[in-house]
Amino acid sequence: MAEAAIKILSQNKKARHDYFITETLEAGIELFGTEVKSMRAGRVNLTDSYATVRGGEVFVNGMNISPYEKGNIFNRDPLRPKKLLLHKKEIRKLIGLTAQDGYSLIPLSVYFKGSLVKVSLGVCKGKKLYDKREDIARRDSKRSMDRAFKEHNNRA
Repeated sequence: MAEAAIKILSQNKKARHDYFITETLEAGIELFGTEVKSMRAGRVNLTDSYATVRGGEVFVNGMNISPYEKGNIFNRDPLRPKKLLLHKKEIRKLIGLTAQDGYSLIPLSVYFKGSLVKVSLGVCKGKKLYDKREDIARRDSKRSMDRAFKEHNNRA
C-alpha cells in the first residue's frame, strides 16, 4: 500500500526551543469546510497553542486558522477550541502523562496526510533558562567543529 503524501502546513518551532519533547503522537482534527480551505491556502498559526483534556476529549486551544476570504457566513471563530480525534486508549494515556507535574500537551505541527488534516501532538516538559543556554552552546560548538573539519578537508 502506498504511503500518503505529507504536506506540512505549519510548525511550532518555538515549542522545540521551549520544551523537552518526551513523546509525540498523531491525531486527526475536527474542522469545518471553510477552515480546511483556509488551511490549504496556508493560513494557520500554531504559536502559543496548547492542548487540554476535558471530559474525555482532547481540544487544541490557541490554534489560529484565519477566516477564508470567500467563506462569508460559514466562517468560524479563528481561535475557537478544535477537537482532536483520538482513540480512548490514547486519551487515557495522555491523561496519565499530563498528570505528572510539569508536563503539557503542545501541538508541534499541522499537516495534510493525503487529504486528511493531522496534528502532531507532543507531551512536553518545560525547559529552564539554563537548559536553553546549554542547547545553544551545544549547537554552536557543533557548528564550529563542522566548520573546522570542512576547512581541514578542503586543504587536503
